[in-house]
Amino acid sequence: MFPAMIHFRRIGTISYADGLDLQNELVEQRHRGEIGDTVLLLEHEPVYTIGRSRDRSSLRDPDRLPHPVYETNRGGQATFHGPGQLVGYLILDLNQYGRDLHVYLRQIESLLIAFASGFGIDADRREGFTGVWVGNRKLASIGVGVRKWISMHGFGLNVSSDLSGYEAITPCGISDVTMTSLSTESHREIPVDEAARVIEPIIRATFC
Repeated sequence: MFPAMIHFRRIGTISYADGLDLQNELVEQRHRGEIGDTVLLLEHEPVYTIGRSRDRSSLRDPDRLPHPVYETNRGGQATFHGPGQLVGYLILDLNQYGRDLHVYLRQIESLLIAFASGFGIDADRREGFTGVWVGNRKLASIGVGVRKWISMHGFGLNVSSDLSGYEAITPCGISDVTMTSLSTESHREIPVDEAARVIEPIIRATFC
């Protein structure tokens, strides 16, 4: 049995399919007790993802999207992943954290809000929506999956000011959403590596 300690792995940029394969492998290893809780911090090659839902209207016109679409086992509507976005995949044994998905989602929101405050950004929740917002602008999206009470997926935090990848979809299915980023709100271009370095201890403190 591993102690309640989170191990971080910075992956760099990988395809969504490779990231999902790695998550599936780690979920099984965590369930068997072969590894401790693990967080992957990475960027993806450009891709749109959507949860398993009959409603695919958030993709607008799937045949004309500039990047591939990947259906995945997280909750939620369409979102974009690509360079300049920090993705955090949390492979955690939720038996250690109360086995409550609603609490778990609020914990992820809280750590992202605390992270943003370190850059002078007044981020918060928005009633009725999962994620982290700056006013009515969405800074981070959250979608999780659970298998045998081992979590997977996590958050996509926009770091770069280039948000053009979202223009072809209705992000998260919210028709009036405006996406924003750490760099946009901070008025300086922030490297993804810097964001990853800052968020690590915040994640560790949240799930200690």
